[in-house]
Order: sequence, then structure tokens, then C-alpha cells
Amino acid sequence: MRLSTAIRATAVTVLAAGVAAPLLRRRLRLPPPAVTATAAAAPFALCVLYPRSRARDAGVCALQMWAYVATYEMPNDDPEALQRRVRVAYPVRVDRLIGGGTTPTLRVQRALAHEGGFRRWEKALVWSHWLWFLFPHGTVVYLLVRHRDLFARGAAHVYATFDIGVIGYWAVPTAPPWYAAREGLMDDGLTPVLRRMMVEYGEEFWGSGWGPLYGFLGGNPLAAMPSLHFATSVMAAHLLAETGPVAGAVGWAYAGMLGVALVYLGEHYVVDLAAGLVLAEGIRRAAPAAAPLLERVSAGIQALEARARA
Repeated sequence: MRLSTAIRATAVTVLAAGVAAPLLRRRLRLPPPAVTATAAAAPFALCVLYPRSRARDAGVCALQMWAYVATYEMPNDDPEALQRRVRVAYPVRVDRLIGGGTTPTLRVQRALAHEGGFRRWEKALVWSHWLWFLFPHGTVVYLLVRHRDLFARGAAHVYATFDIGVIGYWAVPTAPPWYAAREGLMDDGLTPVLRRMMVEYGEEFWGSGWGPLYGFLGGNPLAAMPSLHFATSVMAAHLLAETGPVAGAVGWAYAGMLGVALVYLGEHYVVDLAAGLVLAEGIRRAAPAAAPLLERVSAGIQALEARARA
């Protein structure tokens, strides 16, 4: 067998295994490290099989997120085991210190929310939360289409934020405010109690479709620290600002609005957002030091790609 044929056959096998492993992990009882490693290899296999193009770049990003989503969801494959490990109390204590005895979420909900409906700005906050599923990836697509020179670095920054952040969900699974309230840790004898407003409005807006929609998107409810909602939005805002002042203003306006929404709606603590901010800024600062290693990896993949076509 020619070397080029062997390389392509191996890459096809790695790509197929990377796509299949997250789908088959429960049926085959695959160990999580094997699932993550197999799925994480798929983007590299795609690079070996196809020459660089916008389509390949988009495929690499999609496969990277496929590996991330599997890694993000796997702690919840055994919900009872996850609930035994989850940390609930420590972010409540930290946010009470920040809020002067009462968590900021309870303070703002008690000051501004009212029973019996949602104001327009509250609906806008909920929608900002839902639109997060598009924002970081939309930023990467924008760079790919309009600012190709920034794409590789920008995509690496965004997806490094996802990948490094998910380590926290495995190492220290942490519950969000609404879960702590359900467990009684937010009870201070005052009313109203903390509301999970995104779910309340979701049930009102989506009706019977809310349950399946939330079930599809909420793969791990006990993954609050750090807030990747906020971390990836901050990273995206930085990247948009590099493309021009208008895009930058849009990016930072969205990141700010989302930060308010996450706390007000009871989805994240302020300390979660602070950890997300530290994560995003830490990746930006560490990127120059990591660049030589990434360049060597890229050169190795390009060499395999060339041999696969020889």
C-alpha cells in the first residue's frame, strides 16, 4: 500500500471514529477520556484529507464543537453521580459577600421584577441568553467570511475558551443560582424567592415546544463555573473590536447585556462571570506564548496533508 493511501485511510478512520464516538458512547459504555480524545482528533483528520478552504475551516470548527459538546454533556450521563459531586454552597457564599449579605441576583430581582408577566426589557434579556448559542460561532463565521486574515487566530481563541473552560465542569461541577434556590440555599426569609425567569418565559413563549427545546440545549445543568456564556462572549467582543469600531461596539454591547441577563435571570452568579472574564483574558495573554507550539502542530498537519496527496 502506498504511503499516501495509508495516510488517507487512517485519516478517514479517525474522522469516522471522531464523529461516531459521542453518538455511541452510552450504548458502548465508552470511557469519557476515550470519547473526548477520539472526537478531538477528527478536526485534524479532516485537515489531512482536504486542502484548506472556507468549507474545510467551517468543518474543522464544527468538529471541534462536536468534541466540546460531548465533553460538556458527559458528566450528566449519570445525573445521580453528578449530583453527588456538585458544589452548591461556595458560589452562594461568595455572591453574598459581593452583594453585601444578599446575592446580586436576589437583590435585582426583588428590586425590579414583578409577578404576573414580563416587561419588554426582561424579554430582551431572555432573548440575549438564547442568542448566545449563535454569538461566538457567528463571530467566527464573520471572521471567516469578511476577515479571513483574522480567522485562524480568532477561531483558536474562541474554541480554546470553550475547551479550557469545560475542564472546570469536570474538575469542580458547580450549580447555578436557580439550583441552589431549589435546594433551599437562597432562602433568607424574605420574598420573593429567586425565580428562574428564562424557564418561566420559555414556557410562555414556546408553549409545548419548550420542554424538547430545553432538553436538547441544556445538556448539563450543573456546569456554571466558569461562565462560558460570558467568557466566549467577551472573547468574541475582543475579536469583533479588531475588525472595526462598529462591530466592536456591537460585540461589547452584547457581552454587557448578556452579563446582566445571566445574573438577573438566575442562570449564573457574579463570581461565575468573574471567572469567565479571567478565563478569556488569560487565554488572550497566553496566546503569544502558545503560538510557537501551535505553529509546529500546524506544520505537522500540513506535512501529512502533502504526503496524503503525493
